[in-house]
Amino acid sequence: MTISPLIISVLLCIFYGCLSIIITCGNILVIMSIIYFKQLHTPTNYLILSLSVADLFVGVLVCPFSMALTESSCWYYESLLCKIRGSFDIALSNSSILHLCCISVDRYYAVCQPLRYATKINDRVAAIMILVSWSVSVVLGIAVMIAGYHTEKCEDSCSFDIQIAPTLGCILSFYLPASVMLCIYLKIFQVAQKQARSIQNTTCQTTKSGAAVSKMERKATTTLAIVMGIFLICWTPFFLCVTFQPVSNYAIPVPVIELFSWLGRSNSMLNPFVYAWFYSWFRAAFRMIISGKIYQGDFGNSKLL
Repeated sequence: MTISPLIISVLLCIFYGCLSIIITCGNILVIMSIIYFKQLHTPTNYLILSLSVADLFVGVLVCPFSMALTESSCWYYESLLCKIRGSFDIALSNSSILHLCCISVDRYYAVCQPLRYATKINDRVAAIMILVSWSVSVVLGIAVMIAGYHTEKCEDSCSFDIQIAPTLGCILSFYLPASVMLCIYLKIFQVAQKQARSIQNTTCQTTKSGAAVSKMERKATTTLAIVMGIFLICWTPFFLCVTFQPVSNYAIPVPVIELFSWLGRSNSMLNPFVYAWFYSWFRAAFRMIISGKIYQGDFGNSKLL
């Protein structure tokens, strides 16, 4: 039984539409929670806020563009939608991984050098990290739009041919930052294990108070490491395909690469669920927003568990 192209197009549009709605709603909850509740006004959460903005753009920009492109059977090098989608894809994926790099540095100081954390990581430093992450990502996205899409014939997919070594691009934008993050989190977990053993051997009350703070920091670090792990699981297949595509003489089918690219985009809808699952204060904030309680009074200073 052969499925007609129209049915495939409709199913893809439904999929893109549902994914776009879930990504948008989930990340709006995270953004509203951090902006509204003063308890969540911390450098770490500001980085999470900016990461959620990047994920939100995937839902409101990339998914709709992809949905529009399914209606066309032929893309030309002058296709503005095709160029814009590729540019946003590169910019937002790089923005996500740069934000995750910044978050790993934040967690390093919080766990490994807690006495220096307040001086090393503050609101100004977080703002600089966010500005650098977005600036580099936007420049890369614009460069992709300028350098790509050189084909002048009708193509059966919205793909691009950037005139630089794709392996070098993947190393700089994915493999190198991912390796740095993995090394940082490995160091963090080593220090956290030593702290846990030290806590078990202490009994004084003041140490218990410090132990509670240390435990909270380690839980936050574990949660953000899971966020990074999910990001790597979602995006690694796509970057591997892009890396080995020239080596394999372009033997990897375009639909496979497109499938892995959508696996990567699905990462944008997973992070809010991770926050809600692991963070009790995010769950409390989500409940207050969804129930409409925040519109019944000023709860910005309320304690979130």
